[in-house]
Amino acid sequence: MLATITWSISPEIFALGPISIRWYGLLFASSFILGFKIMEWVYKKENRPMDDLNDLIWFMILGTVIGARLGHCLFYNPDFYLSNPIEILKVWKGGLASHGAAVGIFTAIYFYSKKKKKQSFLWVADRVAIGVALAGFLIRMGNLFNSEIIGHPTDLPWGFIFTSVDNIPRHPAQLYEALFYLLSFVIIFHQYKKYDGKFKDGYLFGIFLLLIFGFRFFVEFFKENQTYFEEGMILNMGQLLSIPLVIAGIYFIYNAKKKEANS
Repeated sequence: MLATITWSISPEIFALGPISIRWYGLLFASSFILGFKIMEWVYKKENRPMDDLNDLIWFMILGTVIGARLGHCLFYNPDFYLSNPIEILKVWKGGLASHGAAVGIFTAIYFYSKKKKKQSFLWVADRVAIGVALAGFLIRMGNLFNSEIIGHPTDLPWGFIFTSVDNIPRHPAQLYEALFYLLSFVIIFHQYKKYDGKFKDGYLFGIFLLLIFGFRFFVEFFKENQTYFEEGMILNMGQLLSIPLVIAGIYFIYNAKKKEANS
């Protein structure tokens, strides 16, 4: 039987004067590096130009960071940030939202696909989904090191005591998400290899949306609310934002399977 885990790990790995290296930043940066390596493998396998991949990575970086920041500001604390818009630029103070990142990534893929006529939105999204699922694992591990996005109190033996928050055993919600996103990465990558990249557009993207945001909807029941206005809501903001993405995922899977059956 597992015992309650006391989590007192510092979010900072080391500091050199005013410069500090933190777990979250390291894991966030690693998500782009690993995502690039995965897409590099995909582009070589499918004989796509490497110059296109270099363009895609810059679109992805900008879309992810801008989307995640705006998502946090507008979804979770709009009153404050609309009254103090300069604060939106202060990313170093923290505050990134995964749903905002998703919107940013979708937007980036849209503009990229408009630039690259032979790569449709869904073709790119299917392949980007592999690396983004892995990025979800890394970023949630970063949240764990930051002792943020914590769960409700629990008496289960694997509860975490986040000493920088309080002395109450809680659901390690970040770890739940991280492990499921890692599993999602394995499933999506396996599907890509199973079909050798030859599947109807939207199939992997649909699986990604269904798995990632379906689980996000579920795990929110174990998490503390992230903002004041969620108190008293039947479904919190994370769940409300996940519902349309889950529906979209089901649609893309259904549509891809229907095209496959008719081909």
